[in-house]
Amino acid sequence: MTAAAATRSASRNEHSTPEWMLGRAFASFTEAANTLERSYVQLQDQVVRLRAQLEESNRDLARSLEENQRMRQYLDRIVERLPCGVLVVNASGAVSLANPEARRLLGCSDDQLPAKVSEFPPALAAALEYARAKGGECQLGTPKPAEAKLSWMSIRHAALDHTGGQSSVYILRDMAEQRRLENEREVLRRRQALADISAALAHEIRNPLGSMELFAGLLSETALSADARRWAEHLQSGVRGLAATVNNVLQVHNPKAAEWMPLDVAELLHWAQEFLSPLARQAKILVEVENRVSGVQVAGDRNRLQQVLLNLSLNAMRAMNEGGWLKIRSQVLPDQREVEIAVADTGPGIAEENQERIFEAGFSTRSGSPGLGLAVSKTIVEQHGGHISAENRCQGGALFRLTFPLSRSAP
Repeated sequence: MTAAAATRSASRNEHSTPEWMLGRAFASFTEAANTLERSYVQLQDQVVRLRAQLEESNRDLARSLEENQRMRQYLDRIVERLPCGVLVVNASGAVSLANPEARRLLGCSDDQLPAKVSEFPPALAAALEYARAKGGECQLGTPKPAEAKLSWMSIRHAALDHTGGQSSVYILRDMAEQRRLENEREVLRRRQALADISAALAHEIRNPLGSMELFAGLLSETALSADARRWAEHLQSGVRGLAATVNNVLQVHNPKAAEWMPLDVAELLHWAQEFLSPLARQAKILVEVENRVSGVQVAGDRNRLQQVLLNLSLNAMRAMNEGGWLKIRSQVLPDQREVEIAVADTGPGIAEENQERIFEAGFSTRSGSPGLGLAVSKTIVEQHGGHISAENRCQGGALFRLTFPLSRSAP
């Protein structure tokens, strides 16, 4: 055996010993443990990195969910506060959403809202189906028993596609106010038409009425028997009363521009006494004029101020069915800036509940009366920069006070 062979044989014998094999195994275990430890450290790093990424994703998701929740709440608040009703019905006909306005228009509280469209009143269900089928707007009058009238609403439909199928969105609008305005506009249109007709008729009547008044006055001044004179005064009284009504209608519905000029207040009162005399005699009323304003003037329209005195006097006469006393008094007020004309009567006075309404156009305590005289008088007085008021006299009857600014006082 050569030396090299001997060496190899010795080496094999040495590697075959238990000590060598144990050392070899320990070395392999140590290397595997080191490799495992390195892998574990890498895994830990990877876990930490993945955990950080997951936490970041969770935070992003939480922010998204929170933002979505806020947006949902925001949209819910918008839907809840919309001035129109929103009714959502799913593909099976079940009601999935109804905001407060929709519930109000449908007359349902939260616990009374039907679960399905088929459970709505037939007229409402038919209107919803019509809006869905036609795709347009329909209007429906829903009864309100407490008010004994219909509350109108309009219905519009919009389709909403989603994964659960096609839902229907109905937009409900309260049409009650619009209907009310339309009705008021129609009433105003009719009133305007009547006013135009009234003004036209008044114009047509006034001219022949003026002639009748003139001839009735001339007739009463001729040599007539007592009965004929009484009949003439009846005619004159009726014509003058009718003329006053015609002038009131014209003043309300077709007023002309005022013709301003200096007017003597004393002459105005003298005219009133002369004009009212035949009417007063027929009504068995004593007319008394107390004039303390000789030479005092106001700026105004003679015809309109005469109309005011005539309206107030006729109202007083009509209130005194069984006769009475009518007094027209004038004076300059202590401040020397205004003149006052007072019209007093011995009638029943003004009822307390009517105190605030007597100057309203159309208001009257007599059935069949147009109720224009006091409203016209108030308008004319205010056009002249004056003021009109009404009260009850302590002795009984009504008292109307007119004040106008002076244009010139007597020396």
